[in-house]
Amino acid sequence: MGNVMMKIAVWISGGGTTLRNILDCVSRGTLDVEVCLVVSSSSNSGGLEIARSEGIETQIVRKSQFPCSDEYRDAMFGRCRELNVAYVVMAGFLKHVLIPKDFTNRVVNIHPSLIPAFCGKGMYGIRVHQAVVESGVTESGCTIHFVDNEFDHGPIIYQQTVQLVAGDVAEDVRARVFVAECEAYPEVLRWLAAGRISVDGSVVTVGS
Repeated sequence: MGNVMMKIAVWISGGGTTLRNILDCVSRGTLDVEVCLVVSSSSNSGGLEIARSEGIETQIVRKSQFPCSDEYRDAMFGRCRELNVAYVVMAGFLKHVLIPKDFTNRVVNIHPSLIPAFCGKGMYGIRVHQAVVESGVTESGCTIHFVDNEFDHGPIIYQQTVQLVAGDVAEDVRARVFVAECEAYPEVLRWLAAGRISVDGSVVTVGS
């Protein structure tokens, strides 16, 4: 993309830890993207304060205000279109929204498990890690994928694995997975900014 930084919108629902990580990478010069919009599903999201402190435009879109899923979709993507964002980056965004055709393979999400394990409706946050611990598996991790119209679905871009150890509780797994997320998400955004990712159906290829 030459010297033009890739413009992204970040969607949040909570404290904004993933947003903070992205912005920290940008400030350190390790990630060449411009976060030009932060959209929150709640006015109480701590991530809004992070965005405002950085001078980033914010928007609050409550799903409850849009009984029609098409209207909600349009409200979520309208400003993204106006700002000509290249990608929407979901960062702890918990609402289900339909993806319009012009944003096919332009919305990415990170999920705190190795999809297709421990994902789907209602599987978010500490619930995921509790299910991982209770299952007795020896590894978990995070998955970055393009978003389609199903929960935690769509072409997988990258997965990073973490090992569980005896005696782990859900909070231990969450902390270890978050470290992996902080490494993996910026790396995928670098690939996107460099134009290295191509999608053919459900298959994602990362070029050199």
